[in-house]
Amino acid sequence: MESILTRLAACEGFDWDNGNRSKNQEQHGVACAEAEEIFFTRPLYLLEDNRHSGSEERLHAFGVTSSARPLALTFTIRGKRIRIISARDQNRKEMKQYGFQRA
Repeated sequence: MESILTRLAACEGFDWDNGNRSKNQEQHGVACAEAEEIFFTRPLYLLEDNRHSGSEERLHAFGVTSSARPLALTFTIRGKRIRIISARDQNRKEMKQYGFQRA
């Protein structure tokens, strides 16, 4: 199986579901463009979400935005597009585990 990084490198953009787009903004204060930023900053930690991967593979990404906001994303890769399902601030446990701090 191809690595997650290899598959991400082949992606050509993002695919947003209208429901997830508004949910992330309204519930978590994370705009689409801000969520997308973590794929272009380092460090970026990626994990498979085997527990929630049913009909399609789900993945988690932990990283920071260009303004150093630590975010946690759940996403999938559909064809050559990244589809972000959920975007929120990292909790304290995640920030400690991955070495991020609030700006």
